[in-house]
Amino acid sequence: TVTGLKPSTSYEFRVSAVNGAGESARSAPVTATTRSENGGGDPGAGVPKHAVTGYWQNFDNGATVQKLRDVQDQYDIIAVSFADSTAAPGEITFNLDPALGYSSVQEFKNDIAAKQAEGKKVIISVGGEKGNVIVNSSASATRFADSAHRLMQEYGFDGVDIDLEHGINSTYLTQALRSLSAKAGPGMVLTMAPQTIDMQSTSTEYFKLALNVKDILTVVNMQYYNSGSMLGCDGRVYSQGSVDFLTALACIQLEGGLDPSQVGIGTPASTRGAGSGYVDPSVVNAALDCLAKGTNCGSFKPARTYPGIRGAMTWSTNWDAANGNRWSDTVGPHVHGLP
Repeated sequence: TVTGLKPSTSYEFRVSAVNGAGESARSAPVTATTRSENGGGDPGAGVPKHAVTGYWQNFDNGATVQKLRDVQDQYDIIAVSFADSTAAPGEITFNLDPALGYSSVQEFKNDIAAKQAEGKKVIISVGGEKGNVIVNSSASATRFADSAHRLMQEYGFDGVDIDLEHGINSTYLTQALRSLSAKAGPGMVLTMAPQTIDMQSTSTEYFKLALNVKDILTVVNMQYYNSGSMLGCDGRVYSQGSVDFLTALACIQLEGGLDPSQVGIGTPASTRGAGSGYVDPSVVNAALDCLAKGTNCGSFKPARTYPGIRGAMTWSTNWDAANGNRWSDTVGPHVHGLP
């Protein structure tokens, strides 16, 4: 027990053993951040109670090409997709795609600052379908934390999104994220976008990671698409593309240890945004109503309500624009109107 520490402050600890013969070598440092003065952490300070997350494409794949300034106003968290890996395991960098039409990197940085001036959070996403950043050792965890922090400093990103789809090591990624949080401070935004298979039980590496960093975690926006059928929290099998699929799978996270404020529903913005799993935006709203208020449920109705549920996510702001902004115009106001 350590007393006399300041709130919302990072401290470094080392451990050694002492006896009559002397003191052992000290351990590697471990960093911990104290909670805020009100006794609770505030991961992602400044994110609305009910928030909408959108991935912004740093590439042209046929969706509407946007500059960051063009991202629709309904999005509270904008995940810049994606960081790039380097030859050094765990290390990430960022390369602005010339296809987006920016005159300079500084213009892009100015767009980030302008969105932040509007109250939005802009974070860097790591992973995606093709991205593969490997964090499986203390050295790679350190490289991840150091390089992610450099990007936050260079571009002004508010935090990071973990969208690694090729397997993770929860032990070392926990180390990396805690180290990054210690460097960035308690206001860092930390989001995750696991696939459905990654969150079927608390024994999966992704779920363990989320619980390991619960005190610094802003929201988990699971991808309810490209999935196939999955088990709900009642042990029944549900097929993607229905309100029951959204609610019964969210229930696993809500009852598995995450706070409702750390759970969001991720769906494609259009039929072209994913290979499968698209639902009409009205279905997303119905699922949020079911979870938050116990209304508009399908055949699955949770045993209790979760009025604090964070909100929803979509891939992507670009596909949303290509579809006439139907996803954000429908889901955005509904999320922001939740109790």
